[in-house]
Amino acid sequence: MQTAGLQKLTLVDFPGRVACTVFTAGCPWRCPFCHNAALVTPGDFPTYPAEDILSFLETRRGRLDGVAVTGGEPLLQTDLPDFLRAIRDMGFLVKLDTNGMYPERLRAVLDAGLADYVAMDVKNCPARYAETVGVPGFDPAPVAESLAVLRRGGVPFETRTTVVRELHTQADIEAMGAWIAGDQPHFLQVFRDGGGNLTQGLHPWDDKTMHALREALLPYLPGVAIRGE
Repeated sequence: MQTAGLQKLTLVDFPGRVACTVFTAGCPWRCPFCHNAALVTPGDFPTYPAEDILSFLETRRGRLDGVAVTGGEPLLQTDLPDFLRAIRDMGFLVKLDTNGMYPERLRAVLDAGLADYVAMDVKNCPARYAETVGVPGFDPAPVAESLAVLRRGGVPFETRTTVVRELHTQADIEAMGAWIAGDQPHFLQVFRDGGGNLTQGLHPWDDKTMHALREALLPYLPGVAIRGE
């Protein structure tokens, strides 16, 4: 289990909970807008023993409600279930972030009762998925299967999309909405250029366009909102 960072307190990463955030190392994708770019490429980040994270959590029993596990892509870690089980055994709730690349691993986590909330990224409409995740020829079928797993899994979940001017038109957003249509909460997230993204020179859409994109999604995703509003 490769952990690459720990935020000791968060009030936003786990909805309605006081939590900490654990960052796992590595990701199979190379999204140009990735804000955790330092966690993506093996060798670019320091890693810490999972035991150190668990030791920290021992000191936070009764003070934190839960742990948000993000990345990178947590399900890339084949021993993630053992890590989540250890967290749950200490009495913490677990929120899992995933990009949907590993539906069978996601199913195993849910079937074992190891997650209390899941946030899954949906990067774009199918026609532009490969471009958006930085993997030529990528077939987004695993993402659709992961969404189906979540809908059958009985665990509260949300979907979310980071919107980048160079990658998302209104037509793209509408096609994405038709693809993942459902009653789950869906969040549009404004792209932020923090200087550490994988690709430089990308831009956010303005507020007016973001609200137009939200309106375009309403027929498909009635629970859509702009993150932070």
